[in-house]
Amino acid sequence: MSDGIVCRPIGVIRSPHTDPKKTPIQPRYARGIEGRVEIEPVFEEGLDDLDGFSHVVLLYHFDRARPVQMKVVPYLDDAPRGVFATRAPARPNPIGMSVVRLLRRDGRILHIADVDVLDGTPLLDIKPHIARFGVEGPVRSGWQERVAEADAERRGRRLPG
Repeated sequence: MSDGIVCRPIGVIRSPHTDPKKTPIQPRYARGIEGRVEIEPVFEEGLDDLDGFSHVVLLYHFDRARPVQMKVVPYLDDAPRGVFATRAPARPNPIGMSVVRLLRRDGRILHIADVDVLDGTPLLDIKPHIARFGVEGPVRSGWQERVAEADAERRGRRLPG
């Protein structure tokens, strides 16, 4: 295996989230929380035509993740699970992904909503969310299907109880 892959951040994600223990889990549980993406000037031209999309996929580096673990207890469960069956940040390659609403673009700044990312997180890439490329037909969600929606909402928003 190669250790030669190098990713250069293209910008930074700004959000009101500063405490990992209080940050919502996934954009669904961060509804209405606004933030912004600040792109490095050299990459600004790459944002052209993005404002026609309602949502963008942010790929970012979990720069504050705990050490790699092959078994983790995910936020929405109490049982240890294989890290690749979760979205936990303690991964061999600490890459995160969030689909957020794109509110508007101001030059090299993207104003976003439903942000579930810690402030100052290095951004690796942006891709438009394209509905027609989504999965068709029945979808299985593994162990997640056994998590009650009310419990997922409470845990995802980091509410007590």
